[in-house]
Amino acid sequence: MFKTYMGPVEEEAAQVYLRPETAQGIYVNFKNVRETARKKLPFGIAQIGKAFRNEISPGNFVFRMREFEQMEMQYFVKPDEASRFFEEWMPRRMAWYVRYGVNPARLRFREHRPDELAHYAKKAVDVEYRFPFGWKELEGIHNRGDWDLGRHQEATGENLEYFDPATEEKYVPWIVETSAGGDRAAFTFLMDAYREEEVRGEKRVVLGFNPELAPYKVAVLPLLKKRDEIVEKCHALRDDLAKDIMAVYDDTAAIGKLYRRQDEIGTPWCVCVDVDSLEDGKATIRDRDSMEQIRVDLSQIKPLIMERLATARG
Repeated sequence: MFKTYMGPVEEEAAQVYLRPETAQGIYVNFKNVRETARKKLPFGIAQIGKAFRNEISPGNFVFRMREFEQMEMQYFVKPDEASRFFEEWMPRRMAWYVRYGVNPARLRFREHRPDELAHYAKKAVDVEYRFPFGWKELEGIHNRGDWDLGRHQEATGENLEYFDPATEEKYVPWIVETSAGGDRAAFTFLMDAYREEEVRGEKRVVLGFNPELAPYKVAVLPLLKKRDEIVEKCHALRDDLAKDIMAVYDDTAAIGKLYRRQDEIGTPWCVCVDVDSLEDGKATIRDRDSMEQIRVDLSQIKPLIMERLATARG
């Protein structure tokens, strides 16, 4: 663990240790969660938070850091069902990355060799992504047996056995763990979404985020920022959209440049309010990926955007 000191004096009494993973807190609270939430096996406890490791040679960007964001889930199961649940969690974890836009052709499983396995592990598989600089681990899926709860029970004297009312058996649950890096996942989504295209002889930079991950879901843009009536309609539309989703207004450039700016930060849809909007009550919705533009009544823009967002969520 990462040793440091609490307080102004560096003495033995002031020594503290930063957690090397989030899982330990889950094990400590296993019995409390099971009893208060009245859970039956199988069930999982998930947590995300800071973890710290005293890396001797930190670097390699998000792959070797002393402080990082960790996402872990401990899934508690009956011992003779651990292998089955391990096999079930593998495709489910892979599907999580694909769901949010990662190209499945750039993902793979890599099973740990016998000489790589931790002494307590029954089986371990990594989810890896092929970056421009090679395959790197995003997440580990592990069958940890009863090592963790067993060691906590042994060290504390607390009974962590589970009583199965269906079979009237008592046993220490086995654990199927998924352990992922939040920083690595964010980096992967960025890397996979980035693309450069040529449009009418000019380079277009796009972050093709799944709409769920896009910082802004829609941008409202005026064709002419000096026309108060157009700006007023833009602000009214943006304010209405912002009640339910992240929406932004921008008038700091010509419309073509505004579109490009939103492409670069991954905004899925732009709405342009123009002079004709004052007459026909419609505005233009532009799709980031296809660059298709359609004319829609102002009153129908929010329902349409919400429908598209729901579709993207699956």
